[in-house]
Amino acid sequence: MSCCIGTIILALVPRIAILLWWLADSQLFNLAFKNWALPGTFAIPAWAWTLLGGIFVPWTTLAYLFVFPGGVVGYEWIVLGVALLIDLTGHGGSYHHRNRVPVYRRSRTI
Repeated sequence: MSCCIGTIILALVPRIAILLWWLADSQLFNLAFKNWALPGTFAIPAWAWTLLGGIFVPWTTLAYLFVFPGGVVGYEWIVLGVALLIDLTGHGGSYHHRNRVPVYRRSRTI
């Protein structure tokens, strides 16, 4: 039971922190993500990057917001790398344990 609570906390805490931080200081989010654009002339607004980051890579988004004000240099890349590994671990663990859910079990045909 405590493992489930720990997993829920690890999944929700960064998303709640991003939401509260955005409500308290939305200007930081606008400054951090304003120059992000896809190749070509298609630009995505800063709020969309924040939303996508909060959904798919919340720990990396939080780490980027912590290191952004001074620019990402030196050891701050390691902080971003560790945060990305934490996010990817969550996605990889979900894939690894997919056979525990009866709907995703493969039927064996002989």
